[in-house]
Amino acid sequence: MSGFWSALTSKLAERWLTLLVLPGAFYLATAATAHTLGWAHALDLRRLNSAITTWTKNPIATTVGGQIVLLAAILTAAAAAGLAAQALASVVERVTLAPDWRTWPRPLRRAAEQQTDRRRKEWTAAHTTYHQLLAAAAARAADGTRPPPTQSERAEAQAERHPFDQKRTRIGLEEPDRPTWSGDRLHAVTVRVHRDLHLNLPIVWPYLWTVLPEPARTDLTTARTALTKATTLTAWAFLYLPLTLWWWPALPLSAGIALTGWRKTRTSTDTYAQLLEATIRLHLTTLAIQLGISHTDAPTPALGDTLTYHLHTQPPAPNPH
Repeated sequence: MSGFWSALTSKLAERWLTLLVLPGAFYLATAATAHTLGWAHALDLRRLNSAITTWTKNPIATTVGGQIVLLAAILTAAAAAGLAAQALASVVERVTLAPDWRTWPRPLRRAAEQQTDRRRKEWTAAHTTYHQLLAAAAARAADGTRPPPTQSERAEAQAERHPFDQKRTRIGLEEPDRPTWSGDRLHAVTVRVHRDLHLNLPIVWPYLWTVLPEPARTDLTTARTALTKATTLTAWAFLYLPLTLWWWPALPLSAGIALTGWRKTRTSTDTYAQLLEATIRLHLTTLAIQLGISHTDAPTPALGDTLTYHLHTQPPAPNPH
């Protein structure tokens, strides 16, 4: 038992150091540099070295007691900065995924609605054009009065459709329902399993999670953690931005962190969504077995209907009075 607690304490200390202290310490160092150099001497390394030398000769930094107090203060401030970044990350994630944008305050909800409508119109236009070209190609191929299309003609028709298919996919795999790509990427999982399997994912997922094998849970948890880390990186960009008031290099630093966070968020969202959909399709029959529901060897719309029906919670009965 003592070994378990020792391992747990070590793991927590490692996570505390990695997630909070190290990023926070780098932020404090950047803030100290910004305060020391300012705009006028933004890249003056000699000025920075001179300031560091002066700090190290301070009586507080030359005594053991002062060093302990100073280290404790730095660790506390770094952890506080890390906690602030994580708190801001929850806001960044909520805006990025936007699952509840229709309940946002009116100005934000209006902006999200306009963005969603714009993305939906662009997606619909590309989707419609793509299928019109596809139908035209199919009609030409089925026209008995014409010779069959040559390989070059088929390649030309495919090349004509490709830009519209690419544009549609770039906007979203399914018709946009949220103001952001990442939000729609996760929403697409719900749309696809409902269309293909008649499965109401919000109802079934909590039950499916409980019967997943440990490797599947671990993979999903790892992918979801990667998404959280990506939004936390974006949150750090917002914390670095105010330092621009004192030190102009903080602006490109903040922009670089934001760009990296944005790219990582999209990548990790796509990975998580793919893994989530694959897990659902692979293990839906496992849930059916646990519930004693007869099924075929592969998930079907009939099984999705049955699981949704059995797991759906009925609303409260009307008040007789």
